[in-house]
Amino acid sequence: MPSRRTVLAATAGVAASLAVGGTAHADDKKLRSLISRMTLEEKVGQLFVMRVYGHSATAPDQADIDANLKEIGVRTAAEMIARYRVGGIIYFTWAHNTRDPHQIADLSNGIQEASLAQPRGLPVLISTDQEHGIVCRVGEPATLFPGAMAVGAGGSREDARTLGRIAGQELKAIGIRQNYSPVADVNVNPANPVIGVRSFGSEAGAVAGLVAAEVAGYQGSGVAATAKHFPGHGDTAVDSHYGFPVITHSRELWEKLDAVPFRAAIRAGIDSIMTAHIQFPALDDSGDPATLSHPILTGILRGELGYDGVVVTDSLGMEGVRTKYGDDRVPVLALKAGADQLLNPPSLDVAWQAVLRAVRDGELTEARLDESILRILRLKSRLRLFEKPYVSQGGVTRTVGTPAHLAAADRIAGRTTTLLVNEERLLPLSRRTHRRLLVVGADPASPSGTTGPPTGVLAAALTELGFTATALSTGTAPTAAVVDRAVAAARDADAVIVGTYNITAAQRTLVEQLVATGRPVVAVAIRNPYDVAQLSTVPACLATYSWTDVELRAAARVIAGRTAPRGRLPVPVQRADDPARVLYPVGYGLSYGR
Repeated sequence: MPSRRTVLAATAGVAASLAVGGTAHADDKKLRSLISRMTLEEKVGQLFVMRVYGHSATAPDQADIDANLKEIGVRTAAEMIARYRVGGIIYFTWAHNTRDPHQIADLSNGIQEASLAQPRGLPVLISTDQEHGIVCRVGEPATLFPGAMAVGAGGSREDARTLGRIAGQELKAIGIRQNYSPVADVNVNPANPVIGVRSFGSEAGAVAGLVAAEVAGYQGSGVAATAKHFPGHGDTAVDSHYGFPVITHSRELWEKLDAVPFRAAIRAGIDSIMTAHIQFPALDDSGDPATLSHPILTGILRGELGYDGVVVTDSLGMEGVRTKYGDDRVPVLALKAGADQLLNPPSLDVAWQAVLRAVRDGELTEARLDESILRILRLKSRLRLFEKPYVSQGGVTRTVGTPAHLAAADRIAGRTTTLLVNEERLLPLSRRTHRRLLVVGADPASPSGTTGPPTGVLAAALTELGFTATALSTGTAPTAAVVDRAVAAARDADAVIVGTYNITAAQRTLVEQLVATGRPVVAVAIRNPYDVAQLSTVPACLATYSWTDVELRAAARVIAGRTAPRGRLPVPVQRADDPARVLYPVGYGLSYGR
């Protein structure tokens, strides 16, 4: 492979000719000229954003080479770029792309070097899902913030803007220039298994304000934000990763609810919008998922909402988009519907060949491809990737996980913890009367924003605050033997902290038996705030909206009285025995002294 200096010299003319202009489309003439010189194969490649295994673009571990050969038919990211000329690559933790910030920066540089060495030397738009909260791909020592519903509980647009600004600066420093965040879905269904706490809340106006603020933060830092999942995924009880959800909202309700945050994102200048693999009969009665719907993507998003930025599909490997059509038809139909970027198909070769064949057979025109490629290249130009495709290790050190950034994350988290129950003013706990604490509860699989199981993180945080806290994991479905062990341990404690996670009958039994010991019990709903509806026996209950370290540390400070609870519910909590009645309304939250 040519050296980076050789690659830069060879592409200097292209970069100079594509310097960012004063208006959004100032470079169109130059970009169109560049597109006119591309081969059809190069054009097809630019439409794809693909996963690849490994920490290095040229020398991944053998297990990752094997995974690449099995799923993509190449050994490395560099080989994938050379064969398919992909315009984008998405990073995943499980693909071993994100070990640490310095490694990520090297991977990004290796990807750019491999792509710039090809004819026409086009930079790659590297993306990831860094929503914060329960969905993070880049972990510590990067700065991790509270997730969307926690930010919704804080209610501060300035906090949302700060989150986007700092997170954007850190992503840019490691070479990630497109972030699939913020979630613009309005979560009005407590049973939603795929959105839930990834949403800012259930009030369209509040969600819209926070979405727009986060977009401004990210894009002001030089990272393309992505509002998702259009036309709105907030009212479903089906996970589109594994099924095909149907949204039954009327067109009028869509206008008043689901559309509001997307309109706000467009007004804020959003760079990209992600589609949803959902059926929305009021918007398109064909039975097709929105990702493949011309009436939704072109008729509504492009036509009615006036959006002319990049439209990226949700992952084409999800069941919601594969239910009705085969993997060879999905990418073609997505382009016909109006999508620009085709994200992570299960087989890149099948998808790439299908699009190529569709153009050669006349089902897709090359002019249609050119429309999408122009939008993609406009975005790359606006992000100055033609001029500055590489990042530096010094920039990583100066930017990622700085004390100032970490302190900002703690401050924001401190405004999100919501106190829902506090009988007889049990909280804050006193170190004189409650010195010995037992922390038990669910320890779900940890997102990248965690350093260990929630019970251990919370116990360590409380110990640092002057208590003597012991952790005991009881899992999400504790057995009778586990419950007995927790009850026995509780008898040696002055108070018990119990974490609930999408509370189950077994977890409810655990809580009830801990309360029966007579020890003061504080419940912490570490994911969905709806858990409180099934915790009628506990004298105190907090909601953290996620079990990442930053949110658990904030909860510990509230429990210890170091900070007052300031969060307010961004969603209503219905009664467990009568879901038609609201137990705690939007905006509810206790403060100490009340």
